[in-house]
Amino acid sequence: MKVSVLTREYPPTIYGGAGVHVAQLVPQLRRLIEVDVQCMGEPRDGATAHAEDFPAGANAALRVFGADLSMTAAIGDDVDLVHSHTWYANLAGRLSGLFHDIPHVVTAHSLEPHRPWKAEQLGGGYRLSSWAEREAFLAADAVIAVSSGMRTDVLASYADLDPDRVHVVRNGIDTDEFKPDHDQSALDAYGIDPGRPSVVFVGRITRQKGLIHLVRAAARLDPDTQLVLLAGAPDTPEIARQVGDAFAELERSRGNVVWIEKMLPRAEVRQILSHATVFCCPSVYEPLGIVNLEAMACETAVVASAVGGIPEVVVDGRTGSLVDYDPARADDPAAVATFEATLADRINELIRDPDRAAGFGRAGRQRAIDEFSWAKIAAETVAVYQRAVEVHAGG
Repeated sequence: MKVSVLTREYPPTIYGGAGVHVAQLVPQLRRLIEVDVQCMGEPRDGATAHAEDFPAGANAALRVFGADLSMTAAIGDDVDLVHSHTWYANLAGRLSGLFHDIPHVVTAHSLEPHRPWKAEQLGGGYRLSSWAEREAFLAADAVIAVSSGMRTDVLASYADLDPDRVHVVRNGIDTDEFKPDHDQSALDAYGIDPGRPSVVFVGRITRQKGLIHLVRAAARLDPDTQLVLLAGAPDTPEIARQVGDAFAELERSRGNVVWIEKMLPRAEVRQILSHATVFCCPSVYEPLGIVNLEAMACETAVVASAVGGIPEVVVDGRTGSLVDYDPARADDPAAVATFEATLADRINELIRDPDRAAGFGRAGRQRAIDEFSWAKIAAETVAVYQRAVEVHAGG
């Protein structure tokens, strides 16, 4: 079997969980089948890249569609199946499946109906991204959900989709890359005190990642606790301003905060995670949350919101603490304030009990090793490919 993997992100240009997923999955798939990669952006080794530059000056979503057409034209006649990741590549997958009459598999890393705030970033392009996702999902021979929670959301969002075509294959983690690293050079470089407890956040500045809730919650953290934010690439000027203003107020009122806005090398992220007392994931929407797995693999306790697939990764009371969040009450100030206060309380509990936090960290790494290996995930993915071939053939 020869498969063409269609993706926006591919090494070295990775900015989100879907890109990490593809980067880790492809090498494992190549041990089992032949894999071609079509990506977007600048030329790079190991993949065919398609620029997002047509039509020139158009809305970002339209330029993505231009790259999708270029991808479709690049698929060879020897490809047996196409596998697209995220709405950015879903149109290419759908068109390639039609053009070559081959199976199309989609991996659901997120769902556009659950991210209405993307309209702030894409404008009318959000309606295009939503259309492309819906078209691809409903026509796909197989849909891979990265968690059971995501499978539930897929079927709720696309009621016409045959449940038998939706398969759960979870995200994974390379526990040889992400493991405890006791070197302190990255901490020294960025002014992080290894002698003090710290709570770390890693992620883009988007509404989805809930960073604003952590920044507000940090006002309630014990004074000696460092807040370390590895956070950049804001979706919109508005959210950049909101988080920036809240951080500035926190810095004035509390101090003991470090904000690193650039994207760090993964080795430095690993080192900062390894020295953290707690990793915090305050996401308001998260299909699975690879970043939680990265922290767990570094033996760091996790405090996270209990949304989407996160409870399938973080075991409450064993590898960390989960905090209830109700997306339906996102505009309810009282509900949001309760979430932020509870987030702070759970972090403080672990900061004050470092032995318990360390125990959660050890259990988290073992869980990452036992349940989330990429070799296992690749084998499960190939099994979905085989089922998609049968479905496409009418079997």
